[in-house]
Amino acid sequence: VQLQASGGGSVQTGGSLRLSCAASGRAFSSSVMGWFRQAPGKGREFAAAIGWSGDSTYYADSVKGRFSISRDNAENTLYLQMDSLKPEDTAVYYCAADGANRRTYLRKDYFRTGTYDFWGQGTLVTVSS
Repeated sequence: VQLQASGGGSVQTGGSLRLSCAASGRAFSSSVMGWFRQAPGKGREFAAAIGWSGDSTYYADSVKGRFSISRDNAENTLYLQMDSLKPEDTAVYYCAADGANRRTYLRKDYFRTGTYDFWGQGTLVTVSS
């Protein structure tokens, strides 16, 4: 599957951005999808995930209440609405998909990079104070 992330940019503290991830080459509607981020000089960390049906969502504590993940299976697109942005949200954001078919994981596994088999190229989000 190919994943193409877009929507990054530069905003001030408190601003909003909406990231998109267009998927092709595989049954998007059967895939668990996630957003991860990597700040300069740091490792890749989990931000949010959504089950294949869209009924379940998971968030890192650092973004809970500010970010919202959603998917449009008819358009093969994943979204991440980011509100109340903070300088510490500055990072390259990556979308990711698992390689399974309609799989449900233990909650902790949605947070793991190893759960995901396919990765987009990343889109940069910069939040200035």
